[in-house]
This record gives sequence, structure tokens and C-alpha cells, in this order.
Amino acid sequence: MGKTGTLRFRHSQAIWVAALIAFLGALPLASSRWYLTPLLLVPVAVGVWAWRAGTDADRDGVRIRALLGQRSIAWSEIVELASDPRGQAVARLHDGRTTALPAVRAADLPGLVAASGQPLGEPRPTPDQPAD
Repeated sequence: MGKTGTLRFRHSQAIWVAALIAFLGALPLASSRWYLTPLLLVPVAVGVWAWRAGTDADRDGVRIRALLGQRSIAWSEIVELASDPRGQAVARLHDGRTTALPAVRAADLPGLVAASGQPLGEPRPTPDQPAD
């Protein structure tokens, strides 16, 4: 966890390297004709996505970050954390929807739960169920 108590999950740094290589590879093509210059935006967008996208978790909840936005989900809204068949972590919410947690793998789930400040294996009391 960082200094602020936030656990950050990000995609592999290799994506940045791939975006840089793609940018350098597209540079000769984009500089050959002025109308091909927008081709450079694709590797730049991939690089920005790799830098920004991911999941942040702290005592308040999780924040899902994407290329152009973010969404915060309080721990009280999350019913279950699980993984899909590909090993990607998902959160099931009270309303029945599931939300993918970018850059969080199944092996990261214990760390994600620990970021909530709740010990692993102890269910949180629901609003209609009193705490022991």
C-alpha cells in the first residue's frame, strides 16, 4: 500500500513499452503524408490507458479508473468479490450487477480485501443483520 493507505492495481508496464515501440514504428508512416498523422494517436492513447487504467482500493471502497473516467464503489455496495473463468476479478453489487476490476487478478483478491481493513473471511453485517 502507498503512503495514503491506497492499494493500486495497474496493468503490466510492458504495455507502455509496446505503445512506445508502436509510436516509433508509426512515425515514418505518419510523417510521410500529413493526413496519416492521426495514426500517432492510437499508440499515444494506448500508452495513456496503460498509465491510467486500473483499480485503487482503500478503507472507503474501490475506485475503477479507465482512460477517460473513473467510478467509485463503496465497500458497503459490494456483496462478493470473485474471479471470472479468465482469472479477472469481478465485484458483485447489491443490485445484482457485476463490475470487472481492471488489473486485479484472482491471486490479488486477498490483498484487495485487506485494503478494506476487514480481515479475510469475516463477513460484514448487512443493514438488516445486527453486528455480533
